[in-house]
Amino acid sequence: MRKAKVGAGRTATKATTPRSIASTQSLSSFVKSICDIMRRSNCASAWQYVPELTWILFLRILDAQEERARETAEAVGKPFAPALAAPYRWQDWAAPGGAQRAALKTRVGDLFAFINKELLPYLHRLDVLPDGRPNHSASPKQRIIGRIMTAVERVRVDSETNLCDILDRVHEISIDHIDDRHFFTLSQVYEDLLLKMGEKNSDGGQFFTPREVIRAMVRAIAPQPGETVYDPCCGTGGFLAQAYELMAHTLGDVASSTDLERLKTRTLFGREKENLVLPIALANLVLHGIDQPNLWHGNTLTDAPTYDALFEDAPATFDVILTNPPFGGKEGKDAQKNYSFETSSTQVLFVQHILGAEAETRKAEVIALKDELAALKKVGAGETAIVALRERLAAVDKAALARLAGLLEPA
Repeated sequence: MRKAKVGAGRTATKATTPRSIASTQSLSSFVKSICDIMRRSNCASAWQYVPELTWILFLRILDAQEERARETAEAVGKPFAPALAAPYRWQDWAAPGGAQRAALKTRVGDLFAFINKELLPYLHRLDVLPDGRPNHSASPKQRIIGRIMTAVERVRVDSETNLCDILDRVHEISIDHIDDRHFFTLSQVYEDLLLKMGEKNSDGGQFFTPREVIRAMVRAIAPQPGETVYDPCCGTGGFLAQAYELMAHTLGDVASSTDLERLKTRTLFGREKENLVLPIALANLVLHGIDQPNLWHGNTLTDAPTYDALFEDAPATFDVILTNPPFGGKEGKDAQKNYSFETSSTQVLFVQHILGAEAETRKAEVIALKDELAALKKVGAGETAIVALRERLAAVDKAALARLAGLLEPA
């Protein structure tokens, strides 16, 4: 028995030949050089330069993907509808030789003014109406763009000279660096940057699970193509990204277009509360090749959405749930009332949420406190509630659970 696993016209631009990057290490060094420029430009910490690099890098890759899609459509005589209009495409304002970029060189300050007062407001309006409600006429790609850009209020880099240098370097990164067929993928390098945000003293550890733990859990559960995968507190998307990579590998090079479309658009689902982290999760998943990350923004436990348009097609339950819920937090009555056992303990509420989200196939893997049931007693749970939760946990197929330190074990 399997369980829900817990756990418009074209604008001529000057062609720039992508830098020849022979390995992941070379690409990593190249990206690091971009981060070094940011660090001397008002982005001293990883929590400053990674989000700044995220939106710039995303718009570069988006433009390359759009250009490839346009060429493919033209080759077979199909119409192509770009996600962004001129002059808001990378090729217009950021690429060397772009018409808008050339026009903005006339006066110091013009580039910052364009980005802060025109580009960013345009991108923010892609997926929301003036009153803040989701724009249901937006395409799935426009919704993702809008969500990734939502946390960007202004350019953080404080020098136009440095910003232009950053744009030129990012433009050199080829779309091939995110192609699954290449060993040295950009997603791998980006994940290394995310680790910086989770290092000691960075205040980011709560959003990151060590890569080795994620891989062990995903391999132990081994989600199969056709199954839905869910992470109710996905952070930067590590579990979903690793599940995608394993499932794509299972499909192999002979996968049908239908199977690939399903994997990239209707397989991976997640929720995240933090405003700064959600855009990073979306960008991370896009860089892994996931065309449509189905992420819900808001408090999972209160079920109060900040933005839920990307989650509209999510099923009521999921075949696989992989997650590392936050420990030690406290929730109010608005969250507690949603669960049969009311407690302020965040991890206990997440266990109940997970049990409610698992499909009948019941494949679940979760990192939790080893003494969770003892914790229930400590917060004053009655014996009936403890027995009920123990029975639910006992139904989880223990053979499918990785033997990892801290794994929740039913008594």
